[in-house]
Amino acid sequence: MEEPRLLTRLHANCGVEFRNIAFPLEHYLDLNTFQKSNDAWIKVAVDLGQKSICRALDHAGVSPADISAIFFASVTGISSPTVDARLINRLPFPVNIKRTPIFGLGCVAGAAGIARAADYVRAFPKHIALLLSVELCSLTWQDDDQSIANLISTGLFADGSAAVVVAGAETEIAKRSSGPRVIDTRSTFYRNTERVMGWDIVDTGFKIVLSPDVPKVVEQNFPGDVEGFLADNNLTRDDISSYIFHSGGPKVLDAMQTSLGLPPDALAPSWKSLREVGNLSAASVLAVLEDYLKIHPGKPGTYSILAAMGPAFCSELVLLQW
Repeated sequence: MEEPRLLTRLHANCGVEFRNIAFPLEHYLDLNTFQKSNDAWIKVAVDLGQKSICRALDHAGVSPADISAIFFASVTGISSPTVDARLINRLPFPVNIKRTPIFGLGCVAGAAGIARAADYVRAFPKHIALLLSVELCSLTWQDDDQSIANLISTGLFADGSAAVVVAGAETEIAKRSSGPRVIDTRSTFYRNTERVMGWDIVDTGFKIVLSPDVPKVVEQNFPGDVEGFLADNNLTRDDISSYIFHSGGPKVLDAMQTSLGLPPDALAPSWKSLREVGNLSAASVLAVLEDYLKIHPGKPGTYSILAAMGPAFCSELVLLQW
């Protein structure tokens, strides 16, 4: 761009110190059409998705043959057959596995995917579901788009993948697991906010829609969403021991934190994830969840709220009990 100092300043304000991307930077020069970028997305998404699934299943002590349903969330590429179907050809999943590809939910899809997987195992308590998210945001960057939204997105978003095993209450894994239980979920849609966040689909692929009003929408809606959700479960904010929030960016995290009146260190794992890996879209909240599972688990009986917001504009809340 003509004024590189502007780009440096914008990227410095993103709060991201390190990111992973799918390819070496010079390789992106050749990805100059939507088809080339999307073909690259399919290849990397399948490879990376397989690694994430294998790690999650190994950690849970189950095999692909034990999975009854798979939910796949991504907003950075498209394919038919979908990535989850391609992975069934690589891994020994049951041939009658139920598949639910999720496209278009963007950043909120990590929390929404957990909620939909929890709905499934609530209906089928002897089953085990798997959520996979692969987001390759670097393959959506638009070289000829000099808008502030695109310049910010090139410094904020990154590539990554995560998988989560969600087990029904009557499975052996649920009986021996030390992980949290999904108590309740809540989806909230904010009418007439289509231009707050999303994509414009153009000849060269996905062109970012990112309004500066995102923090304002969070401040206006998120506290009420949380309070109403907790009240319906006979809880208040005082009952929540931790908040597992999507690392949307500094302004979004600040809006979540201040609007809920949280102490300065309440979202430390979310800030850490943003700093160390960037915004991974749907996979971000899953990366933050991993931090809580491995490093900051709740005490038995305590509650956590897992949350993300994304295109529509909308929010997804998941109430967890350890």
